[in-house]
Amino acid sequence: MRAVVQTVSRASVTVGDEVVGEIGTGLLVLLGVTHADTPQVAATMARKIHELRILDGEKSAADTSAPILLVSQFTLYGDARKGRRPSWTAAAPAEQAEPLVTAVVQALRDRGATVETGRFRAHMLVESINTGPHTLLLDL
Repeated sequence: MRAVVQTVSRASVTVGDEVVGEIGTGLLVLLGVTHADTPQVAATMARKIHELRILDGEKSAADTSAPILLVSQFTLYGDARKGRRPSWTAAAPAEQAEPLVTAVVQALRDRGATVETGRFRAHMLVESINTGPHTLLLDL
């Protein structure tokens, strides 16, 4: 499982004309799933995201109750080392990835986090105003 975590002053996800997820100051998380990921990996990723000390004063979302906008992003497993057309073979198929993305969201909520999401398998417009900027790659 791989996540890009960014600090934002605001972020949103729009599908069509509908805003499906929106936060103010908090974390935007782009989450990719690969074939070997399990529910245990999902739980570990949720803990790492929630406790990541990337906010002002080396605080975490757990410390500050900062909201999280989590968006599924299979392209985090794109491979463009050969040629110009990326390969997506390292990304888990949607049938495997969707329950694991849902597991990360649920694990975050179980920890007390406020979590907004995108919409799985939809064409999403993701907008964000990064702060810091702080961007970190978590790779489990």
